[in-house]
Amino acid sequence: MGNIDILNTDTPIAIASDHAGYELKEAIISYLLEHKLEVLDLGVPSPSRVDYPDVAQKLCQVVKEDISRQAILICGTGVGMSICANRHTNIRAALCTNTTTAKLAREHNNANVLVLGARLTGQDLAIECVKTFLNTAFSQDERHKKRVEKIDKLLLEVEK
Repeated sequence: MGNIDILNTDTPIAIASDHAGYELKEAIISYLLEHKLEVLDLGVPSPSRVDYPDVAQKLCQVVKEDISRQAILICGTGVGMSICANRHTNIRAALCTNTTTAKLAREHNNANVLVLGARLTGQDLAIECVKTFLNTAFSQDERHKKRVEKIDKLLLEVEK
């Protein structure tokens, strides 16, 4: 599956899943560790049933506290985790189903959380999405910066 050369190595890559995403989470962790990357596994520790909003909350808090700058959330479809994560300020979670969406989520939206659907995305493709997401920088194009700033501002207004 090729090498990985992530852009931001100053913080660990946070990763968490619900029960449906447990096996994919473990496979991605193995891949990242094989490539000598620091991983912060926020659970779940087994495929026992959990509520995905609790998992998303835990991971988002780690990103908001700047313990991790790049993170991965996994549930059955990715939809539930995306909805929960995007309720938080400074979180831009992108549900990606292929490498193009993973690349554009980083380049255009400065996404800091990659969301994957374990029931919809095979392991090999999910790992390719992770590689693409971690290896892609946010575009310095002013139009993208302006749009991301608007997103962050809107979320701050909603929280008031």
